[in-house]
Amino acid sequence: MSKYQKGQSGNPAGKPKGTRHRTTRAVEALLEGEAENLTRKAVELALDGDTTALRLCIERICPVRKDAPITFTAPEMNSASDAAQAMGKILEQVGTGDLSPDEAKSIAALIETFRKALETQELEARISALEAAK
Repeated sequence: MSKYQKGQSGNPAGKPKGTRHRTTRAVEALLEGEAENLTRKAVELALDGDTTALRLCIERICPVRKDAPITFTAPEMNSASDAAQAMGKILEQVGTGDLSPDEAKSIAALIETFRKALETQELEARISALEAAK
């Protein structure tokens, strides 16, 4: 048996949330006031053909998009069978190439979450009805 309680810090008076690491603070102090000069130098190097500097500048100008909106018209969902119908539509669109497997996975996760919420709501209604019948 551990001397520490689960979910309880071994050092409750430890470092507060948001506190920056000593190294991070040192680097920030070193670079303080130099952001403009460093940026200008990176642009100059990029313009002179330095591919690493060029990549750095391009990534800052137009960063890689983490995800994009997905066009998918889901049927109206009011029951678990409606959710199953929506899943079928997703599979159909993956088969035709209208959705990528990753896009389908994202949409399916949303539909599954919705289905679970419907299921929870149904169970709550059933329990309430049973308790009221007593």
